[in-house]
Amino acid sequence: METDAATVRCFGCGGLVPQMDGPTHRYMLSSPGCWHVYGQVLVRDYTDPALRDVHRLTVDSYAVQHPGQPTPQAIQSVCVHLMSLCLIVERGLATSYATRVMDAATKPKDRYFWLTPPASLGAVTVVDVAEAVPAQYPERVREWAEAAWSAWAEHHPTIRGWLPAAS
Repeated sequence: METDAATVRCFGCGGLVPQMDGPTHRYMLSSPGCWHVYGQVLVRDYTDPALRDVHRLTVDSYAVQHPGQPTPQAIQSVCVHLMSLCLIVERGLATSYATRVMDAATKPKDRYFWLTPPASLGAVTVVDVAEAVPAQYPERVREWAEAAWSAWAEHHPTIRGWLPAAS
């Protein structure tokens, strides 16, 4: 991440990000600087085939650290991404399996409800991942996912209840 510009705390995840104007996601609310850093992380994920398995965790972690407002799309997004984190981080299942569960979980449109976000969304943010050196990048993404999943601990029983019985 560029550090020569002024920085601000992202109002979503709390990460220290560049102060800038620019686009953001329409329902995963963040500061423009955070969305920019996330874009840089996605470029890294997409350009290195060795990062294919950590990419699922990248997307899930960012989504649950930027829950947005209680709209139907944001509600479903947070719930489904938390389900994925549960499967991968807590249960140790494959990212490909989590993706299949997520695909099926998006079909019922009114199954989920707003989960009040925790006061802290996790000590590790997209900024920490963006700053990781290549050799430590997969481990840092994993730490980010663990921090994001742990932050939502109050809602873990609900998330587990939404998972398919076989998982």
